[in-house]
Amino acid sequence: MTDQMQRIVLASRPDGEPKDENFRLESVDLPTPAEGEILIRNHYFSLDPYMRGRMDDAKSYAAPVPIDGMMEAGSVGEVIVSNHPSFQPGEFVFAMTGWATHGIAKGAETRKLDPTLAPITTALGVLGMPGFTGWYGLTELGKPKEGETLVVAAATGPVGSMVGQVAKMRGLNVVGIAGGADKCQMATEVYGFDACVDHRAYDSAKELRAALKEHCPNGVDIYFENVGGKVLDAVLPMMNPFGRIPLCGMIAWYNAGALGGDASMEALTGPRLWRTILVNFLSVNGFIISNHFDRYPDFLREVGPALATGQIKFVEDVAEGLENAPAAFRSMLKGGNKGKQIVKVI
Repeated sequence: MTDQMQRIVLASRPDGEPKDENFRLESVDLPTPAEGEILIRNHYFSLDPYMRGRMDDAKSYAAPVPIDGMMEAGSVGEVIVSNHPSFQPGEFVFAMTGWATHGIAKGAETRKLDPTLAPITTALGVLGMPGFTGWYGLTELGKPKEGETLVVAAATGPVGSMVGQVAKMRGLNVVGIAGGADKCQMATEVYGFDACVDHRAYDSAKELRAALKEHCPNGVDIYFENVGGKVLDAVLPMMNPFGRIPLCGMIAWYNAGALGGDASMEALTGPRLWRTILVNFLSVNGFIISNHFDRYPDFLREVGPALATGQIKFVEDVAEGLENAPAAFRSMLKGGNKGKQIVKVI
């Protein structure tokens, strides 16, 4: 076994869009697991939009990554050394070990995987945090009812695709919003959405709204919000009275800095936004999925069998090599991925 590992650390805080110089690839000594810990050789790790927020030194729901600290991520890999009675070398696990070839994890914070039931990469996407985020936000906060209309942005991503597919299973009219004709085709042909609108085809929120109205003639009952920007501006006036907006992300604003401050956001957070919420009796619920992992078993009970039978579909984008993680991350923030973005380490 090698006595070195590689990792990617945060070399500096980005000003706007992350750049190459904000990351550094380095080699360090392989750590030794303490009592109750395991050493994992990572096979894959996840890239997710929330990581951009952790690069800023600003108050949030979690501490920022420190300068010279390793970029964090969920990973799947093989146990190579175990000092915990529940794990044996050769077993596959999910743990939060970061952008690295290896990692140490506490046994109590590690989940064992069975690669005979599903590919281990599904623990990073469709059966992992993103899929769970979509399921929880829709079912608990969206409160879907048969016959209602749902709009979900970033429709082909791991969160949006789960939202849309679970909504279809529950009898809703599902309209996606995605960036590009190919993604819209994926939303309808792979994930079974009723329609999908390409937001890149429209210069303004007004034009995008007109396109959406063709597929939502009776308005929108649920808008699953993970984008913000022009998309939010387009959908908000279409919300029906007593509509629900689960809020889990604002990727359009992430590169604008810790406060997401640009002219469009300032307008959306002013009187027009609040008046729309008030007069339409809307329920807007921000949530961070780490607060709700007590519901994870319920998620697996519904989605696991649907995945096994093919009722739930998933797509993965795989970047090869740890050194290519920063480029894949930057591309993802600009919509360069079609499915769940992961990095293959070995």
